[in-house]
Amino acid sequence: MLYLIELWESVRDFIAAGGDVLYVVAGALFLMWILMVERYWFLNSVFPNIQKQIVEDWDSRTDTKSWYAHRIRDTWISQASDKLSARMLLIKTLVAMCPLIGLLGTVTGMIGVFEVMAVQGTGNPRLMAAGISMATIPTMAGMVAALSGVFFSSRLEARVKLSKEKLIDSLPHH
Repeated sequence: MLYLIELWESVRDFIAAGGDVLYVVAGALFLMWILMVERYWFLNSVFPNIQKQIVEDWDSRTDTKSWYAHRIRDTWISQASDKLSARMLLIKTLVAMCPLIGLLGTVTGMIGVFEVMAVQGTGNPRLMAAGISMATIPTMAGMVAALSGVFFSSRLEARVKLSKEKLIDSLPHH
């Protein structure tokens, strides 16, 4: 329990040093990871059943050679592809937004530095240090959040593409 309290104190000190923009970075990171975990769950748990149903429906058709049959096949593939790709654009957008949110923290921190310089002058480095910290910590946090998202979202995108290709391969052209 003491460990959790110390961990919370560390997080609170980090946010205090980096400013309120870190809450926005944390919110974007949390949402991004919730969406990525949901997509992994969908790929591993839900989509195999959808794929199985589509393959069974295709195999049970008597007509798999006509132009109409191929349009039905293409429709099923398109619908499955839409389900596979759901929320991927949002995940990629959140990954791209994290560094930009960090840069917002840089701007707000530098504004704090300039305010201190305007009021106190440049003779008090301790007062300026808090603003400089507020300028650098959110940038670092945004970059770390984006890096964690880039790796896993690209792996997730590759899995989505592979699942779609496997579905197409399992519905043969006759």
